[in-house]
Amino acid sequence: MSSGRSIGSVSKELGLRNSVLRRWVDKLRQEPASAAWRPTTQATPMSADQASEIARLRQENERLRMERDILKKSIAIFAGTRT
Repeated sequence: MSSGRSIGSVSKELGLRNSVLRRWVDKLRQEPASAAWRPTTQATPMSADQASEIARLRQENERLRMERDILKKSIAIFAGTRT
């Protein structure tokens, strides 16, 4: 839009069809800038149960990452001893 580049060159760089990028540009030109970046939904506060569940899942995620890393290292060690 304001970069001076053609829609064709930008769409090729981004791996998009010209028509898709053209629609986006046309829509952006039709809407005021403030409306283009307006959030579509309002964030709702998180309940205590949701916060607790997120904390639990983060801990589980960290544990699973550690287990994965240990397994990767074990595989590398065992693969090296067979030669």
